[in-house]
Amino acid sequence: MKNTIIVVVIIALIGLGIYVLTKTPSDNVSVIPGVIDLDENKNPEKPVEGEVVVDKTKTVVGTSVNGNNITAYHFGEGADEILFIGGIHGGYEWNTVLVAGELMNYLKTNPSVIPSNVKVTVIPVLNPDGLQKVVGTTTVSFSQAQVPSSKDVVVSGRFNANNVDLNRNFECDWQTSGTWQNKTVSGGSEVFSEPESQAIKSYLEKNKIVASVVWYSAAGGVFASSCHNGVSPETSTLTKTFAKASGYKAYESFDFYTITGDMVNWMAKNNIPAISVLLTNHTDTEWSKNQAGIDAILKHYTK
Repeated sequence: MKNTIIVVVIIALIGLGIYVLTKTPSDNVSVIPGVIDLDENKNPEKPVEGEVVVDKTKTVVGTSVNGNNITAYHFGEGADEILFIGGIHGGYEWNTVLVAGELMNYLKTNPSVIPSNVKVTVIPVLNPDGLQKVVGTTTVSFSQAQVPSSKDVVVSGRFNANNVDLNRNFECDWQTSGTWQNKTVSGGSEVFSEPESQAIKSYLEKNKIVASVVWYSAAGGVFASSCHNGVSPETSTLTKTFAKASGYKAYESFDFYTITGDMVNWMAKNNIPAISVLLTNHTDTEWSKNQAGIDAILKHYTK
């Protein structure tokens, strides 16, 4: 009898040992809810055709030339949608992608800042192919250390995989060739020729956007939008509200050089109050300034 009991105990101990050895670390570690997983490449989504609503927190609005998804993230469930966009110039303005990522984390961890009547939508990377050229990823999951020192490589990331400047491909004074600083760039074979600009056009046509903020770099200012119809009163208010809170200077228009096919001006043409926020340089997100501007915008649209 004693021997039988000993054998049973030994078998039980062996079984317990096997269980402990095969138990996964996640069984022992509490998973703490955190911010948005910024490393989506761990679980890459399959490219889609057209707009796909994944769930109430995420919509794939389209795909890039290379088939990379362009994703919109939603926060809040109000009827008034405010749209924030980063990365239209991909890896050349990679800090605009990171500031959009900071906004997503801010809203995830501070949902109370979103008014009940508002839904905030963030598209952090409008030009995923251009971002990938520079930092090797199509998402906000990268750091400044991944940015190459080669100026030519960084500049190449301004354009999509068709070598088109997406901010010259929209329907406001569109031309086949546009200007960037003192350079000639491609505006595409026709207006909205690029899948990335088509994705934004489709999304705005399907959704009621009350205001839009688009990040660029680098000039350090908040610029109103218009397309030969004057700056609307609401766009002017939006410009001044963000500028006053952030400390950036407010401008009624971008007059440094002639712009054709600009996305924000196209939004104005379609009666969407929209502003361009240009970060001061190509490396910093200036998050404290932008957070203040964002908070002021959310407060302005609180009903």
